[in-house]
Amino acid sequence: MAKIILTDKLNEKAVEVLKEAGHEVNVAWDLPKEDLPQIIGEYDAMIVRSATKVRGLLLEKAVNLKAIGRAGVGLDNIDLETTMQRGIKVLNTPAATTNSVAELALTMVLASTRDVVKGTCQIKSDPSKFKAMKKELFSREIDGKTLGLIGTGRIGTSLAVKCKALGMNAIGYDKFAPENPVVDMKGSMEEILQNADYISLHLPLTDETKNMIGKKQLEMMKPGAVLINCARGGIVNEKEAFDALESGHLGYYCTDVFEQEPPTADNPLLKHDHVIVSPHIGAQTAEGNKRASVQAAERVIEALKED
Repeated sequence: MAKIILTDKLNEKAVEVLKEAGHEVNVAWDLPKEDLPQIIGEYDAMIVRSATKVRGLLLEKAVNLKAIGRAGVGLDNIDLETTMQRGIKVLNTPAATTNSVAELALTMVLASTRDVVKGTCQIKSDPSKFKAMKKELFSREIDGKTLGLIGTGRIGTSLAVKCKALGMNAIGYDKFAPENPVVDMKGSMEEILQNADYISLHLPLTDETKNMIGKKQLEMMKPGAVLINCARGGIVNEKEAFDALESGHLGYYCTDVFEQEPPTADNPLLKHDHVIVSPHIGAQTAEGNKRASVQAAERVIEALKED
């Protein structure tokens, strides 16, 4: 029997799975994060989402830790160099929230096309604008338009399937996966930028991808193109995206993520009519949360068996 602590909110089914496997489980997701170093030394494994930062003092005090389960994809909240040095297994659930994130990106495609956010805000603030907004929000359709994917892994491919079902074309570029059964793959990112009506990013944040989309790349896009970022804050240079919106060259910037989260009140993107934002909720669906929670629990159970 191992002692396992859950430090971020998981689906209750994960607790059930861990207990059925004979482990002692501490549901500690309501415990203040600053209190975790005081107790982490007791535990053989922990399961986190993105809120718990497994680094620094917390990792230093985790003297008995053998496995870390991450209910989700990204591992940027975990010090991978130190865990590798200490032989701590780090296990994520890359497929669990694929559909959740792809559906949010699709929501951004549709919302930016029909200006529904602008219409909602304007009419709620002043119902007398109803007729004026009806004339102003003369939009377009996505049928026949081209979706450009930068990153064609699980999420990008899932989004392509959904968009193609709605009549769109899908082109993509992926440095590490040049072939894809449902996406017309191109040889460079520049081809995507130049030819897509909607560009959706599906990449991790690395030294190579930080500020990957800046002034030069934005200028390559079609006038009025829509840029969607449901990946990681920092991939898009926010100041230069704002400048492209102000000039009218970029039609919409739709983002679930910011370089600094939460964004500061003076972030100009928050005041622009052609910016649609959500608070890093790509994976936040009941179905995705359950899959990620259970898969993280199952992977930790297997890792502890191997120890």
